[in-house]
Amino acid sequence: MNGGKVLTAIGLMSGTSLDGVDVALIHTDGRLVVQAGPGLGIPYERKFRGALRACLGKSADQAGVADISHELTRINGAAVNRLLHENGLKAVDIDVIGFHGQRQTVQIGDGQLLARQTGCRVVADFRAADVAAGGQGAPFAPLYHAALAASLDKPLAVLNIGGVANVSYIGGPREDQLLAFDTGPGNALLDDWTVATIGRPMDEGGRLAQGGTADEHVLKALLANDYFALTPPKSLDRNSFSTQSLSGLSAADGAATLAELTIAAIVRGQIYFRVPARRWLVCGGGRNNGFLMQHLAQALAVPVDAVEAVGWNGDMLEAQAFAYLAVRSLSGLPLSLPSTTGVPEPMPGGVTFDP
Repeated sequence: MNGGKVLTAIGLMSGTSLDGVDVALIHTDGRLVVQAGPGLGIPYERKFRGALRACLGKSADQAGVADISHELTRINGAAVNRLLHENGLKAVDIDVIGFHGQRQTVQIGDGQLLARQTGCRVVADFRAADVAAGGQGAPFAPLYHAALAASLDKPLAVLNIGGVANVSYIGGPREDQLLAFDTGPGNALLDDWTVATIGRPMDEGGRLAQGGTADEHVLKALLANDYFALTPPKSLDRNSFSTQSLSGLSAADGAATLAELTIAAIVRGQIYFRVPARRWLVCGGGRNNGFLMQHLAQALAVPVDAVEAVGWNGDMLEAQAFAYLAVRSLSGLPLSLPSTTGVPEPMPGGVTFDP
C-alpha cells in the first residue's frame, strides 16, 4: 500500500491511433499531488504497426496475437529504459510503472515480462476489474484529468482526440460531479482514410480536410449509428466505425467528412452535461489538426484550447494518467467510477507484477 506518499511513477500508453508508445514520468500521491516529469514518444516501425493493426478484432488465443503481445511489451520496456537512460535515472529510482498495453478486442501486453525487462514493479490490466463488475472498461483517464484541473474554473471539459475521442466533464470538485464517455470516432478513421487514399499516416495539420467539403449525406448516415443514441457512460471500440461509406469521395472530401463527424459527435455529447462547459481543453493528436480545432471552436462557441494553454503536456497526458492510476492501484483507490465507466460502484483495479 502507498499510504498517501508521493511516489515516482512511469506511465505507458499505446493508443487507438496505433502510431506508437508514449512514456512519461510523474511524481504523485495518487490523489491531488501531481508533478510532471520527462516524457517521450516512440513511433512504431511501419511493419509492427501493420501487424498490430492486423490484430484488431482478434481474440487472445488467435494466431499471432501472443507474438504481437510479446513484441509490444518489448517495445514498451525499451521505451522505459530509454527514458531512464536519457534522464540519468535507474530502475531503483522508480516506484511503479503503469502499463496500459494495447486495447484491442482484448487487452494485450505482458506485465510480468515488462517487470523483468525494466527491473521495476509494474501495475497492468487496469480494466479487468471494471469490466468484470459490469463497467465499460473505458475511459480511464478522467480521474487524472480531474486531479490536474483541481484549481481551474469549472465546469470544464477535457477532450482527448486520439483514435477515439473521449471527454471528461468536470462539473466541480466532487467525484460525483465527474462524467466521462467516448464521444465517437477521433483520428482513427481519418488516419485509415489518409493511408488508403494518399499513402500518408495522418492528415497533417488538417490540411487535406481543409481543402475538401464534407458530404452531408454520408455524414448523416454515419451519425445515424446506434452508438450516438446511447446514454453515457459509454465507450467505443476503434473498429466500431469504418470508412466504407466514403467510397467514391475524393481524398479531401472524405477527410473533411470524417473531421466533421468527429466534431458533430463531440458537440452532440454536450447534451449530457449538467451545465455547459465554460471551456474545452484538448489533448491527443487531434489538437494538432487545425481544421478540427477551428471548426470545433466555432461549433461549441466557447474557448477551445490545446492543454498546453494551462501548462499540461498534450502528448504525454494519457501516459501520465496510467502512472497516476498505478499509484492509485497500489493504494487501493478507485480507478473508475459509476459516472466514468458505468461500473456499479467506485472500483479499484490493476494487477501488480514484481521483477
